[in-house]
Amino acid sequence: MKPLATWLQAQGLATVSQTMLIEAAVAGSLVIAALVLGVVAGRMLGPVAEREWKRRLGNNAEGLGDRVQRIIRHGTAALLLAILANVTDWAPLAGAPIGLALGAATGMTCVALLRGLGLPRWISWAVAAILFVAIFSHAVGGLAPITGTLEKIGFDIGARRFSLLSAVTIVVTATALFAGVRLINRVIAQWVSSSRGMDATQKLLAQKLAAIAVVAVAFFFGIDLLGIDLTAFAVFSGAFGLAVGFGLQKTIGNLIAGIILLMDRSIKPGDVIVVGESFGWVNRIGIRAVSVLTRDGKEHLIPNENLMTNEVENWSYTDRNVRVRIPVTVGYGCDLKLAQDLMLRAATESPRVLNSPKSNVWLTGFGESGVEHDILAWISDPESGVGNVRSDVLNRLWWLFKEHGIQIPFPHRQIHISNDS
Repeated sequence: MKPLATWLQAQGLATVSQTMLIEAAVAGSLVIAALVLGVVAGRMLGPVAEREWKRRLGNNAEGLGDRVQRIIRHGTAALLLAILANVTDWAPLAGAPIGLALGAATGMTCVALLRGLGLPRWISWAVAAILFVAIFSHAVGGLAPITGTLEKIGFDIGARRFSLLSAVTIVVTATALFAGVRLINRVIAQWVSSSRGMDATQKLLAQKLAAIAVVAVAFFFGIDLLGIDLTAFAVFSGAFGLAVGFGLQKTIGNLIAGIILLMDRSIKPGDVIVVGESFGWVNRIGIRAVSVLTRDGKEHLIPNENLMTNEVENWSYTDRNVRVRIPVTVGYGCDLKLAQDLMLRAATESPRVLNSPKSNVWLTGFGESGVEHDILAWISDPESGVGNVRSDVLNRLWWLFKEHGIQIPFPHRQIHISNDS
């Protein structure tokens, strides 16, 4: 009997087997080299890219900025492996390690990106697992059986086929579009906020309009990418749109009211407003409501429509200076000129009271117990509160009155008792 090696060589299998093993060894070596280059790129370029990303995006880099090094490491490896996978037609034995490494690197890049953009952990890992299976199956030539099996699991509605494959495609496409919208909105927000040609209100309006435009473009792009024919749903979408219009009438009204508020600049972030019993400064203007932060730390959410239809007191609409009225009463027997000078001194010595416009003291009337005055003091930071200014001025005035013998009157009552029989 001939030796086994001689028999295999005679059949031509030894040469084929040796070539496949050599090709697999070369592919494995190139995979290791690509992974090493990815690690080197992450260590060398990662810190520089992270600092530059955080410098350019500021607060908008939160979450994604801390993962830049990871994204560069896995992304570089995935790019090199993708080039390696397509440079030639690899045999299945050689394509397996390339597909395995490429799927893993792509999945890790996907997880880092999605987690950095704030998506939940389970969604990130689910999409990464789908990408890994698809890439690895394609590399070993087994993607067609998987897609065929997923396509068989489903049902038909008219001419439309709803299968597990279409569900997976919709999930991956929706996740990718959602992540892309978030990333673009962050870049636009930073670009708008760093612009010097717009004030705070115009920047906020530009950000909101840009966000709406990005979402609209992503929606229609996703519809086209998934091959959904909207003409087939024309009647249904019209009826559904009418129902949604009635149901979301208040929401749409608040959205339009918020845009109008930003356009006419009647209420801006940082303004001090009074709406009914709510007094505070405008923290942010949202799609549905305006956030008003009060001095006691409470945040009131006032619908945008209320600010459009109800009376609103804006203390900083055209000028941030606000006049504080402080009532004071002194006794009839005191030196009125000295008392008024002390009132003016107490106001001007208060740290938050402005020197210009100047404070003033008005005599407002002769009351039952004493002479009534109003101290009129101006401040330029009403968001810091008004009551604390009034308290500071009255505290100073108390000690000045005590020092100079000015009497603060209090009510006196006389009771006459008659003893009529």
